[in-house]
Formats: sequence, C-alpha cells, structure tokens
Amino acid sequence: MTGLVGQGVERVDGRVKVTGAARYAADNEVADALHGFLTMSTIARGEILEIDTGAALAHPGVVAVYTHRDMPRLKAPAFPYTKGFVPMQDTRIHHHGQPVAYAVAETLEQAQEAAALVRVRYRGEEAVVRLADAMDQAEIPPDFRAKPNERVKGDAESALRQAAVRIDQSYGSPMHHHNPIEPPTTTAVWQDGKLTIYESAQGVVFSRMIVAEAFGLIPDRTVDPGDRVRVIAPYLGGGFGAKGPVYPHTLLTAAAAQLVGRPVKLVLSRAQMYTSSGHRSEFNHHLQLGSTRDGRLTAIVSTSVQQLSRTEDGVYNASDSALDLYTSPNVHVRQLGVKLDLHTGSYMRSPETTAHFGLETALDELSYEIGLDPVELRLRNTATTDANIRLAQCYRTAAEAFGWERRDPRPGRTRDGDERIGWGMATEFHSFGSIDSFASITIGLDGRATLRTASQDIGTGTYTVLTQVAADRLGLPLDHVTTLLGDTAFPRASISAGSSTMPSVVGPVDQAAMSARAELIRIAVGDPYSVLHGVPTGDVGLADGWLYALRDPRRRERVRRVMGRRGTNLVVHGERKNSPGHTYGAVFVEVRIRPQVGALRVSRVVAAYDLGKVLNRRTARGQVIGGVTWGLGFALMEHTMVDPNTARIVNPNLSAYLVPVCADVPSVEALFVDQVDSVREPSLGARGFGETPGTGVPAAIGNAIFHATGRRLRDVPFTQDKLL
Repeated sequence: MTGLVGQGVERVDGRVKVTGAARYAADNEVADALHGFLTMSTIARGEILEIDTGAALAHPGVVAVYTHRDMPRLKAPAFPYTKGFVPMQDTRIHHHGQPVAYAVAETLEQAQEAAALVRVRYRGEEAVVRLADAMDQAEIPPDFRAKPNERVKGDAESALRQAAVRIDQSYGSPMHHHNPIEPPTTTAVWQDGKLTIYESAQGVVFSRMIVAEAFGLIPDRTVDPGDRVRVIAPYLGGGFGAKGPVYPHTLLTAAAAQLVGRPVKLVLSRAQMYTSSGHRSEFNHHLQLGSTRDGRLTAIVSTSVQQLSRTEDGVYNASDSALDLYTSPNVHVRQLGVKLDLHTGSYMRSPETTAHFGLETALDELSYEIGLDPVELRLRNTATTDANIRLAQCYRTAAEAFGWERRDPRPGRTRDGDERIGWGMATEFHSFGSIDSFASITIGLDGRATLRTASQDIGTGTYTVLTQVAADRLGLPLDHVTTLLGDTAFPRASISAGSSTMPSVVGPVDQAAMSARAELIRIAVGDPYSVLHGVPTGDVGLADGWLYALRDPRRRERVRRVMGRRGTNLVVHGERKNSPGHTYGAVFVEVRIRPQVGALRVSRVVAAYDLGKVLNRRTARGQVIGGVTWGLGFALMEHTMVDPNTARIVNPNLSAYLVPVCADVPSVEALFVDQVDSVREPSLGARGFGETPGTGVPAAIGNAIFHATGRRLRDVPFTQDKLL
C-alpha cells in the first residue's frame, strides 16, 4: 500500500464547495418545477373545524392548495420515520406547527403568500407542554428499537444503602434544536409512475424505503423499492439528526407533486424547522452514586425522565454510559418518559450527552467528596479491557498536554487579575453503529477509478476518507479516484448517523479496491503485450498509477496502458460487515469567569481520543473542533423556549436561539492514541468517531466552573444569571 491512509490530506470536495460548484439539494434546477410552502397549525391540541383556501387559490401564480380533504392517504411508516402519524390525513392536531395545508405556486414568494392566506378554524383542547407539570405521569415506555428502557446489573439499591460515600443529585437540560445552515429541502419529480427525490438526507437508502412504504409502492420492507423511488443527496449543509430520519414534509411534497402532475420543490423556513425536523428532548436526570472511601464505585442508580409526544414512544436520549462506561458491579438504569402535546423529539448529535452530563458531573462531585483527583477517580473505575487501557492512555495524554498536574484542587483559589480560573475534565463516550453496506469501483480505460456507494457526506469528510482508502489500495494518485455518494442508484450503504459511516462503509470500499487491484495485476501479467507478462502475481506492485515488478522495478507499465489494451471497463464490488461498539476519550477545559458580571468564557480545551486507526488526521481534528463547539452550545447557550400557554416555540430563529460562533470557540488541541482496533479489521481498525467529541464537554465546563467559583451548577445552560 502507498501509506495514504492516515495522512491528513485536504478535502477532495473542498474546492467545489468553496467555489460554489457543489450542488446541494435545493440547487438542482428541475424543469417545470413548482414551489411549495406549508401552512402550520396555531394550536397544540384539538381539531380542525373549518379550513378556507379560497383566498389562497385566488392569489396570483397559485396552482393548488392541498389540505386533509384532498391529500392522498399515506401510510405512517415505522422507524426511521419518527412520527406516529402523517399530517394532513385527518382533522386531528397533535402539536403546534403541524402542517395543515400545502400551497403550490409558480414562485416561492407566491407559495409563501398563499400559505399565509389559508384560514383555519379550530376546536382547541387544553395542552400540557412543560415536563415539570406532568412528572407524576412519568412511566417507562415500551422498548425502543429492541432496546429496553430499564436495565439492571447486580443490586444497585442495596449497594447504595451500604456505600461509605453517596452522591444523590439531579441534573437537567432543556429542549434543544438542530440548526444546520442548509434547511431541510425536498424536490419531488414523478415520471411514468416512478419518483425521484432531491433531498437533504442523511440516509438516502432509508429515505427511499420510507417513501416507498408510505406510498404503498412496496408491500413491506422485505422488498427492495428498486428504481420506483430514487433519492439523491450528493452534498448536505449539515445534518446532526435533523435530516436522518424521514419527516412529513418529504412525504407531503411527494404527494403534492403527484397530485399537481409537475415537480414540486419545498424548502422549510428556519422557523418551520423547529416543528418539522425533530429536536433533543427536555431531560431530567436523578443520579445516585455509591463509593468506597478510596473511590471505587459500588453502585450507580440512574433515573431519567424525558419529554415524549403523545403519538410516539421513542426514547432518543439514552443513558448508555451509566451502564457501560465504568466498572461498578451494581447498576440500575431507568429511562422514563412523559407524553406532552409537543412535536416529536428525535436524535440530535451525540444523544447520550444529556445523561452523560449528569454522570460526569456526579463523578466530579464524588471526587471532591472523598478528596481524590477527578482523573484518578476515573482511572480507578476503568475496566482492564484493551479499550479501557487505551482510555486510560487518553486520560494521561490529555492531562499531561493540559498541564493538569499544576492544578490547585481548592475551588476559587486560581485567579488572574479580576478573573477566576477553573479547570475541569470529563470522559468522552459514544456508541457507534454498523449497517450492512456495499460499494463498487470502476476502473476506466484511462486508468482512473470511480467509487460509488449510497452513503452520504454531511460535512464530516466522507468523500475524502473513502477516496484515500480506494487510492491507497489501488496504488493510484488521489486525484485519479473520483468518489460518488448520495444516490440510491449506487450500491446500498449506511445512513450517516450514529457515527456509523466509517465502520459501515470503509470495509466494502477496501474490499472492492483490493479486488480491483488483484484483477488489474491478473490482467497485466496475463497480457502478452505487457512488460509484466508472466511475472507471478505476488511479485507485482501498484503505486502512483504504475504496475511494476517488485524484483525489477524497471519493468513497469501505467494502469491506463493495461486498461487501454483491455478495451472494457473493470467493475468490482465490495461488502464487508462490521460490528457496533464504543469510542472513548478525555476532555480538559479551562474557563475564565468575571464574577462581578457573571461573564464566562472557555479559554482552552485539550482532548485525547482512542478511535482506533485514524484514517485522516485533518478530518478527525475537524470532528473534535465541531464536537467541542457543540458542547459549548449545550453548556452555555442553547435553550428552546416554549410558551406554556400556547405551546408555541418563541425563539425559532438564530437571533434568539443562540449557538456558538467562531469567536466563542477557544484553542482546541486534539490528540489521538491512533492504535489499530483489531476487532474492527473490516474498517481498517477504525471505529466510528464523529459524535464522540462533545459528549463530555458540558460536564467538563460545569466542573471547571465549580473549580473556579465553588458553585455547583447542575442545569444547563450555564447562563449569566446562574453565575451571578
């Protein structure tokens, strides 16, 4: 191999993105396309009594306005369609911001104006929208995706009663919303009974299945939709879960296009995203820890309550780290839900962070209670498996780079002028998935390769890493490999969610490339016109676009010459299965606080990770910076506000829903253990990583605040009023 894998090469898609040549979903110019726009409900619970579309239909440029009266009857598919219903099928209203009408017009402005002219009269019912108002209704929901919401190991309650040291606290986080720069968008085109969708989708294969199921184009999921539905998403302007599951606007746009007989394009407004694309649910976490005096965990009791919708039972914010991260012999995890009259929650980047925030804060509280360094406390409770040995290496590597040994453990003692300085740390922990995936590689007569797989690049660097793997295995220059993603016409592949892309797709790409390499060598040595004719296949190498004899490198020939004489393209396929797992790390932060005004800034972050083999250091570092930024938002800014009287989200915009910008992000030093994970051999020893950075950042910031001030904050965001 050429050693290309692991290098921090620049993004192969960087130039097309910065020059504007990359075609995002809404950039596709479809001939004769109309524009769609949604009218949303203004109540949270009740019935539609009357809906008047007359003024909207009379507006210039309007072609049609659809309601529950004329929308085709669509089936509500199973997960990853997250809602238990399809809107505009009946008169029932389940949440504020539910679509009730779909205006179609010649221009976007005309569609927006028509949607605003739809008049709806409702019979409203009393809605409950605050978790605190319904905690007495909390119950353990049914298993979600075959995963139970109550898990027990040992006898945690008994061990807790007998523990020498106990921590018993509650931690909370509000509702959060995704805010990708590119809003969700769908363009639907029907032709000869077949549907093509240009979609901002994190999973084109999943989207195709859901749409086919909703429209009855397949009897069930055992049948592949084939070419009856095609979904195309070559580029995404961010996803984070907002574009992972399929949401109703996709189905409604396809239905509108079918009814009107022309292509229809819909782009959700920023405000509509807040009730149309999922969110992180409000979360309350009661955590109890039992420990010996020397810091050995004897019990973990984790009881969480999160907001659900009345039509769904999905518990998306899992408490995995309480059960799987530390070595306590006694663990009891209970995940409860409360059904409210709100829109459906869903996955949001690093969904375990809500529960992990509580666990890592409670451990910090325990470290002060027993007078033990927070790093040493974690080391004493780290299992002796290979993975956790490397986690211990992460603790030590990051601590040394941060200068943790210089820390004065006494809260409030470290100052710089009028600023109080605090240092905090936490473990980073995330589960990653693996989904059966496939890839194909075509070697053309020009000696260049084209890789195809129906995965996606949501900004993480998938194009680059897969191109690296293929080029390395094929012995071709990086610019001689073209990677094509985001199209269900390509071999089926993983959704870009759950940090599953690399574990799922790298293996099939590697296998396809190695098969193509072997076939190229076989063709060359069997070609009587080749200078390599008759050389044993094991004695032929490939590098920089040349085939050459290992024992006599002067005997060499370009790949394009071999393929040119062959006269036909070479096409090979790959499929290698992997298994899910966990990725670990440790993050250390420094905060500076001006107590007179409650001003806080995170001034420094150092983090170390074990993600198995690092396939590209540049893109991996980018994920760390992105994860830290997400953690900053979670800890210091993000908070969806809901009016308890109307159930309306009052800050559905980027002026009132605050997210970190470049000026908020401090220096971030990313370190990697970079050791091949032998269990992950199908993915070249790499694990899923993208969502791991950030999982520990909120707790690390809270722990640093305590170190700076002696004040323990247990509810995010840590806003100025809480610091004053």
